Amino acid sequence: MLFLSSGVVSNLQGDKTWRQLFSRGGDDFIFGICSLVFGDVNFCGLKGAVGPCSLGSTSFFCSQQIQFADDMQEFTKFPTKTGRRSLSRSISQSSTDSYSSDSSDDEVSPREKQQTNSKGSSNFCVKNIKQAEFGRREIEIAEQDMSALISLRKRAQGEKPLAGAKIVGCTHITAQTAVLIETLCALGAQCRWSACNIYSTQNEVAAALAEAGVAVFAWKGESEDDFWWCIDRCVNVDGWQANMILDDGGDLTHWVYKKYPSVFKKIRGIVEESVTGVHRLYQLSKAGKLCVPAMNVNDSVTKQKFDNLYCCRESILDGLKRTTDVMFGGKQVVVCGYGEVGKGCCAALKALGAIVYVTEIDPICALQACMDGFRVVKLSEVIRQVDVVITCTGNKNVVTREHLDRMKNSCIVCNMGHSNTEIDVTSLRMPELTWERVRSQVDHVIWPDGKRVVLLAEGRLLNLSCSTVPTFVLSITATTQALALIELYNAPEGRYKQDVYLLPKKMDEYVASLHLPSFDAHLTELTDDQAKYLGLNKNGPFKPNYYR
Repeated sequence: MLFLSSGVVSNLQGDKTWRQLFSRGGDDFIFGICSLVFGDVNFCGLKGAVGPCSLGSTSFFCSQQIQFADDMQEFTKFPTKTGRRSLSRSISQSSTDSYSSDSSDDEVSPREKQQTNSKGSSNFCVKNIKQAEFGRREIEIAEQDMSALISLRKRAQGEKPLAGAKIVGCTHITAQTAVLIETLCALGAQCRWSACNIYSTQNEVAAALAEAGVAVFAWKGESEDDFWWCIDRCVNVDGWQANMILDDGGDLTHWVYKKYPSVFKKIRGIVEESVTGVHRLYQLSKAGKLCVPAMNVNDSVTKQKFDNLYCCRESILDGLKRTTDVMFGGKQVVVCGYGEVGKGCCAALKALGAIVYVTEIDPICALQACMDGFRVVKLSEVIRQVDVVITCTGNKNVVTREHLDRMKNSCIVCNMGHSNTEIDVTSLRMPELTWERVRSQVDHVIWPDGKRVVLLAEGRLLNLSCSTVPTFVLSITATTQALALIELYNAPEGRYKQDVYLLPKKMDEYVASLHLPSFDAHLTELTDDQAKYLGLNKNGPFKPNYYR
């Protein structure tokens, strides 16, 4: 790894000694950081003895026998007693990993630690509360690109529309969701929070929330047992009864129904943001088991048209690049599902020169894919030849063991849907297959004949597990969630029955209008005559509720 200012580089470009040393490799590594002090160095996970070297008039540092501090750790294929994985770091570590954690932290489960914040509270469970200061900086950076949500916070803060609300949440815990959580608290709510994905939590952000007094139970790399324990700690609390649920994937709602059904006597509503969770809510409604109103945020226009499409269009490339360094030009890729997430993935991959195939069950979506220039196939028809397989369906067993057996060597397999059920990862936990962790969130699954399949994030959500997502787009979704919670919490009795509802179109349009100033966009106003001709109110809503 080389860190040099442009001036230093220009001074060294013509130096023969420089070129020889740089090309020699082996145990010699170049540190062009002139501010380093001689002696032992521990920088970016590297340790070694550093001494000065001189080339002409330019000084720099040469380090010998440098080793990665954490390379001594061996990856264990299966969970230990605490369900933790020992994750060896690499120089291409994902930015969503905790920057300031060390190997001693990795050896101890957060459940076994005794931690308190600066106020003396221990009502949380995070990786390392000492990371709070760094996490606070991450949240402040996110706030700069979430001006609409901050604007909503400022407008409604005096009214406290969520005063008395006790919200239990289960979402990805990132800097962006932290801005949402703190907005809900500013509007009067009390919050308890867990993570909906075992790999997407930013440890430093969770620490910052805990330091601020939020009861958060989450850390990156939870085991399955940890995952449900964290949810339980949010729900099962003496002297605290939730009256609102904010869910992403339906696991929290499922857990409450399964373990604490009496809690629903106090719940005023559920807000669900993922297609997986919405599907589970509709199943409950159809079976007559949904006993509270629920708001389907996933199918709101502000979620479908922005988060699902634009967010995934950018983050799919980010996740694949960070984990595999793959070049997309000329690669054959199959995307399973052509909903809004699939559309975003296909558009991004096609733009970089990939040959993209699509699988679909819905003839309407399949026709859209055809007219967008993609060949619609069955997965079995192309599985032997493709270089990358991406699932975006929200279904289960989309990629089966049979498909995995037929894949070519070094085929990359990943999931952009919500849960880890789309790829049959369980079938890969067999004695005849070997797992090798090569990078954070990157496993090589090795067949007896030597074939390797590259599995990312163990089949869980790629973009939030292995990279980051655009803050601005998440601001749109977070603002929609906040308004949905306010609407359900303050709705008069009888407005919403025990069913699944879409956010009123007026609120969708309000969310969009809050984000327009970021682009210096100016709306055209209807004249009275035009509004009468269209049968609309001049101030909206401009689309019917069924518009998608």
